[in-house]
Amino acid sequence: ATATGVGLSPYTGRVHAVAASPLPDPWQAIDCRNHRLAWLALRTDGFLDAARDAVARHGAARVAVLLGTSTSTIEASEAVYRDALRGIAPSTITRDDLHHLHATTAFVRDAIGATGPSATVSTACSSSAKVFAQAARLLATDVVDAAIVGGVDSLAASTLFGFRSLGLLSASACRPFDVRRDGISIGEAGGFALLERANERPGVAPTPLLIGYGESSDAHHMSSPHPEGRGARLAIDAALERAGLPTRAVDYINLHGTATPKNDAVEATLIASMFPPTSLAGSTKDVTGHTLGAAGIVEAVVTLLALRDGAAPGMAADAERDPICGPQIRVGTSEGPLGIALSNAFAFGGNNCVLAFARDDDALRAALGAARR
Repeated sequence: ATATGVGLSPYTGRVHAVAASPLPDPWQAIDCRNHRLAWLALRTDGFLDAARDAVARHGAARVAVLLGTSTSTIEASEAVYRDALRGIAPSTITRDDLHHLHATTAFVRDAIGATGPSATVSTACSSSAKVFAQAARLLATDVVDAAIVGGVDSLAASTLFGFRSLGLLSASACRPFDVRRDGISIGEAGGFALLERANERPGVAPTPLLIGYGESSDAHHMSSPHPEGRGARLAIDAALERAGLPTRAVDYINLHGTATPKNDAVEATLIASMFPPTSLAGSTKDVTGHTLGAAGIVEAVVTLLALRDGAAPGMAADAERDPICGPQIRVGTSEGPLGIALSNAFAFGGNNCVLAFARDDDALRAALGAARR
């Protein structure tokens, strides 16, 4: 869609179901677009039931809720200012449970019924990848027995005007790693995952595993990546070190791939230098748009689906691949067994996070065995 309602016309990805999805009565007083996105995502694929089941099994105090976002409920705060400028008494101006960064996390925590540790991570586009790392640390130190992780970001004027000021908005659907790429398409999204220790669910069907994470902050520039991708490389190396695997073990990489000239060039060069030609790589932002603080969870889910289905998304069928890309970045979807995958999330200020996943225990054992040979 191109209409934003704030006087701008970039190509954006809007979740139209939000308009017809008000919050239930207990939360009507804090109804807003970001909370509605969260509520829609919670009720997808039976996740809300799974989260509440985790609370019932472990106890409310042993379940963490950790969400990433870049702007949280700022769209609701913008509405207050717009009403005030038109002489309309803002109806939610006194809601201190709505106009702050942690508001959506608090709403999700209440909806699930968890009372364990709760935090909101706001590191721009790596926000909802970093919550996986945070959850892994809480589980490893026995602070909790389960963690609800995810991210929610809705379209807002602040975001659109901010990216316009940087000259990064595309007027058409973005084209990651394409020679014609000219900027990002901002989207909105919400998503969640449930993390538990792998050995605590006997009898449950094989599940994907978070086997590593890497975080870095190179602080090269506020909005431009390090030209040699140093921070990104540090994050990739750390994720694989935790997983105990070399780069040759990676079957698929979901790239950050924002479709800006600099970001894609740096990431493509880095992937070509680090990974063998057999590794498959691609960005899915041409389908989802760049969902900012929700990008980490969206692309982690895409990565997990790729492992499950044995299908690695590449560039669009009509793409014109930039010659800077190595053989890893291919046109179309590549099918075949996938055992190990990475999901890249790189953010403003060089605040990077890379997640490493295995399809299941068998895939991890096979990769570790091959790495030792």
